[in-house]
Amino acid sequence: MERILIIGANGQIGSELVTALAQQHGAANVIAADIGADNLYGAARYVRLDVLDKDAVAGLIATEDVTQVYQLAALLSATGEKVPLKAWTLNMDGLLNILEIARERGEAGKQLKVFWPSSIAAFGPNTPSEATPQYAVMDPTSIYGISKLAGERLCEYYHAKYGVDVRSIRYPGIISYKSPPGGGTTDYAIAIFHAALRGETYECFLGPETTLPMIYMPDAIRATIELMDAPAEQVVIRSSYNVAGVSFNPRELAAAIQAKLPAFRIAYKPDSRQQIADSWPKSLDDSRATADWGWNARVGIEAMVEDMLANVDVGMSKAA
Repeated sequence: MERILIIGANGQIGSELVTALAQQHGAANVIAADIGADNLYGAARYVRLDVLDKDAVAGLIATEDVTQVYQLAALLSATGEKVPLKAWTLNMDGLLNILEIARERGEAGKQLKVFWPSSIAAFGPNTPSEATPQYAVMDPTSIYGISKLAGERLCEYYHAKYGVDVRSIRYPGIISYKSPPGGGTTDYAIAIFHAALRGETYECFLGPETTLPMIYMPDAIRATIELMDAPAEQVVIRSSYNVAGVSFNPRELAAAIQAKLPAFRIAYKPDSRQQIADSWPKSLDDSRATADWGWNARVGIEAMVEDMLANVDVGMSKAA
């Protein structure tokens, strides 16, 4: 029986991953953890936990006999640019703490499977932008992307040197109706729905032709769980797997919304996030994930737009 700890459970991915894992493994076997307010998301327990406190994390893992850790705590791209040293410390030391705990437990005969999210931010301006391959030039320009590239190398190192069973996905932009937009460069694709449902013109911080790879949250959660459930011998890549959903730009997304809400309008006022977005891929080649552990996306832009418009909470959109 798996005992699962999700660190960063109050985040966009964490909140929905806790629910999905509780449904799969039983609420009693899932512990939600974060530094903020208590939110169970379907888990039986919530623990206030700072991933930078290695002793506290190790103690909880030992006491609860945890077998899987999802280390999701991080500062995202746009937020990280405002406080780069804080972003580096959280993003890198948090991962290192978990990898070290996994190494120590492995040496004691107790295996700990680790999931850590990478991102398309690990790519850069000299990466091929169309159908970006699994292996490509990676020259990130944001502190978030630099930390993700370094994190990928650490994951690969800890697996090769110490046998740590660490697994990772390079997430594209993730779209969900259950969380308000946060500090990500791709979060326009969430904020746009909040504006549309408020009857407002959306002022987009990216230009109309800025195509980026995206994924709808149900596909992102399914990819994560499928990777973690795959037999170890099928997980060939221990840095991070490309996983793709659907690529589009703000103009195309606005048009898909206007097909449902004809009165919706969008304006464009690119800001500092445009430079970050311009360094990222436009589409991803995720054929290695398909070949190794059977990944395939299911949700396209039209189905996503329909589901978002049907489910975004108007009350939450007023607060976003």
